[in-house]
This record gives sequence, structure tokens and C-alpha cells, in this order.
Amino acid sequence: MLARMTNPVAGRGAIDLSQLAAPRPQSAAPGAYVVELDDASFEATIRKSVQFPVVVEFYSPRAPEQEALSRDLAALADEAAGKWLLARVNVDVARQVAAALQVQAVPTVVGLIQGQLVPLWQGTLPKADAAAYIGELLKVAVQYGVLGRVTPTASSAPSAQDVDEPVIDPKYTPAYDAMEREDYDGAVAEFAKLLEANPADTEAKIGAAQAGLFARASKLHPDAVMARLADAPDDIPTILEAADLELGTGEIEAAFARLVQAVRDTSGPERDTVRKRLLELFDTLPANDPAVLKARRDLATALF
Repeated sequence: MLARMTNPVAGRGAIDLSQLAAPRPQSAAPGAYVVELDDASFEATIRKSVQFPVVVEFYSPRAPEQEALSRDLAALADEAAGKWLLARVNVDVARQVAAALQVQAVPTVVGLIQGQLVPLWQGTLPKADAAAYIGELLKVAVQYGVLGRVTPTASSAPSAQDVDEPVIDPKYTPAYDAMEREDYDGAVAEFAKLLEANPADTEAKIGAAQAGLFARASKLHPDAVMARLADAPDDIPTILEAADLELGTGEIEAAFARLVQAVRDTSGPERDTVRKRLLELFDTLPANDPAVLKARRDLATALF
């Protein structure tokens, strides 16, 4: 049964770690994250929305003014490289689906997360505005533990049945399963086992750092943290929380800069506490990430 989410982001804190996904996306041909659905295949896509977010574009060939939006959505799906699936529904063909969801006009764009409907927008939009709406959908997906990636298809016009579940090495399955059910402490423990067996396991190292960040950030409320920071801007625990929130909402450079500045402003045990947290946050991203490389240089300057 398709249910409607009512204001799913209210009061949730919008912790967005979608940029920190551990399994790295495969390279794919344009259109590899786009499927065309009909009445028969739509239900299967609803089920796949427990694994990854689905953006559904209702369109009609009788509305040529929608073509630019369709191209933009396909381009955004390519750019996202598997963070979400674009499902296109021709309302002239999939009449049952359009009627069930009460689609009144085209274009209409909605999201699917865990089988639930998330209204996005109706009408044409500039690409940047469409990207912003989809970005909010991804934040909701992370909050609901929908962390999987779409496996790209070889064809530029794949069917819904061709979209496979994310392919993950089985040894990581217990850790990722724990992440998906929001048992972040359990995920940390599972990744720790992998690192004990192989300290050079880069994916486990990144996963452990991400799970730790999830565990901390999921317990925070942004407004409360910012209020405490305004009252006590030099309070180290609050600075650490603010950096976690910034990284969790995709403000990677801001998070790193905040902690580098705290290193400059402190000494002794406080400085060491901040330095260790910064190194932990570095581990949430690949070692060659540009933001990490810059922050490491800044940290070296701050320390010496």
C-alpha cells in the first residue's frame, strides 16, 4: 500500500550523509539511472524504494513543454550516480497509476521512500530548483535509513526489473544492515571487527568513521547546538557537535574549517581533543578527497 508522508522533515534535524556513501558508485553510461514504468512495473519500483530513493516523473508526450525538465531530471540522475533512481511514468499509458495517485496535471514529480509518497512539485522548474527539491528528498531518505545505491544498467533505456539491488561484498553486509536499521553503534562494532581482521581495509575504515558520525549526529538537534554555540562559542564539546552537524548536512569544508580554527585557538588537552575529532572526520571521506587534502594542509599549518 502506497502511503503519504506528512511533513517528514519536521523536527528531524536534516542530517544528510548521502554524500558519504561507503560503496563507491560505478561509472555508467548516460541514462543508466532512469527507468520507464507502466501500470505493471510500478509496484516493483515501490518495493525498491526501501533500498534507495525514487524520483517519479509523471509526463505526457502531449506536453512538449516538459521536455526540458525531463532532460534536466535525467542529467541530475546521471550526476547523482546512483543516489536515487528516476522513474518516468507516461500518464497516457499508465492510467491506473496516474489515477491512483490523483495526478491532475503534467509534469508532476514525487518521491518514493520506503514505499511512501513524498510530494515534490508540479509544473516545470529550472534545473537548479529541481536539484534543490531532490536534495531535500535525499535528506529525508537518510533520516529514514534508506542508504542504498542504484546499480547502473547497461542500457540507456532500462526497465524497472533491470535495476538491481546495490552490490556489496558480503563481508560488509552485517555492518551495512546495521546502518540501514539505524543501529549505528552496532555498525561501528561490525566495522571494528573488519578492521581488526584487516587494518588496511579502507572501506571498513570509512564505514566505521561514517557510522560513528551517524551515531553522534543522530542524537543532536541543530537548533539546540547552535543556541549553545552562540552562548559559549569557545565550548569545545559544542564546537565538536557543530562540526558533526555541518559534515552531516554536506557542509564538509565548513566542518573542517571550524575544527582547524579550534585547533588554532586551543592548546594542551583541548587542542588534542579537537585534532583527534578532525582526524576522525577525515576518515569519513576517501583520503584523496580535495576537501580532506586541503584541511590536512590547514591542520599542519595550525599545529606548527
